[in-house]
Amino acid sequence: MKYYSTNGQAPIATLEKAVVKGLAEDKGLYMPERIKVLPQEFFDNIENLSFQEIAYTVADAFFGEDVDAESLKQIVYDTLSFDCPCVRVTDNIYSLELFHGPTLAFKDVGARFMARLLQYFLKKEGKGQVNVLVATSGDTGSAVANGFLGVDGIHVYVLYPKGKVSPIQECQFTTLGQNITAVEVDGVFDDCQALVKNAFMDTELNHHMALTSANSINVARFLPQSFYYFYAYAQMKKLGLADQLVVCVPSGNFGNICSALFGKKMGLPIKHFIAANNANDIFFKYLQTGKYQPKPSVQTIANAMDVGDPSNFARIYDLYGKSHAAICADISGATYTDTQIAETIREVKAQTGYICDPHGACGYRALAEGLQAGEVGVFLETAHPAKFKDTVDRIWGDDIAIPAKLQAFMKGTKQSVPMTKDFATFKNYLMKE
Repeated sequence: MKYYSTNGQAPIATLEKAVVKGLAEDKGLYMPERIKVLPQEFFDNIENLSFQEIAYTVADAFFGEDVDAESLKQIVYDTLSFDCPCVRVTDNIYSLELFHGPTLAFKDVGARFMARLLQYFLKKEGKGQVNVLVATSGDTGSAVANGFLGVDGIHVYVLYPKGKVSPIQECQFTTLGQNITAVEVDGVFDDCQALVKNAFMDTELNHHMALTSANSINVARFLPQSFYYFYAYAQMKKLGLADQLVVCVPSGNFGNICSALFGKKMGLPIKHFIAANNANDIFFKYLQTGKYQPKPSVQTIANAMDVGDPSNFARIYDLYGKSHAAICADISGATYTDTQIAETIREVKAQTGYICDPHGACGYRALAEGLQAGEVGVFLETAHPAKFKDTVDRIWGDDIAIPAKLQAFMKGTKQSVPMTKDFATFKNYLMKE
């Protein structure tokens, strides 16, 4: 499979180049030249397949031309060593719980897959060290850091905005050491992302060290996230609830919903998608107006969605032939304030006993307000609510238990490199590495 750039000015790339480089030479995002539609018999029998069997079928359509079957199967099965169950919240709303992996966040799937695929290519080609740069607004950093921890030939630099990720999220990538370096940037997420993108475009820096990204701009990060949409459909079909299925995705950098839309293009019979935003409502306004107008992000209690210029909008725009009408036909939007998010967490807990994290609460509320007669909704619970313990405890006035996996991270010692948002300073730091 060959990959082209969304900006249309870069050479066509192999999968290996797309994974190792991350970003195209023209600053565009890589897209596969074609999307394979899966056979009807796969969907007819999907409810009888395991998560791993479903994921391997999807992965083969994306990566099977470039990775031998045995290696790809091992990558998929090693990645998905945990479940992603659909849990009933109300009669017509279910939660797709994506927090059962090592760092209790949905990004464990993409990060673990990418770590294994990148290592496959490095071993195959006998290459030296590759340096992964990743900007995080919360869960990406912990998922990538833990996915790559101890992987030979790969060093990871996690850039995060100082004081703008939860303490539990921070300890998941600042306490690891080994081949993981946490870079604490005095700025917001968009500043971290800008540092990463500028690093990829700097010729001198790229001559000094081999760079790639593990943000959702990398095809090996966002494409595997489509796996759990197929699995969610299979679970709902087994319950007899998949005929009019609506999926709501809490959205920040838009890699997650982008992978869902790839799934739909492959034939996944989901009726409609809702992109739920917090106060960072750039995509919501695009749906209303047809104009994409990035702006500086604002800080909210749903911090992983605090993105003012979502990178993967370029992929969605390209996927739908730059047609606003076509995008609106498959996706609607919703946007919520911190007050509304908190209100939803309290109400869902009081009425159903289910505890949403702030991001999942956006997804639940969009379904509760937007489902039509006969439709069943699934929202993504993207991280365990305990990862936002201070916020969630304050909202519903109780003490949420911290899972053992998170407690283990909290016992470590923070190690981070302070950094300004000035690229010259960041470049100078990397040039000395």
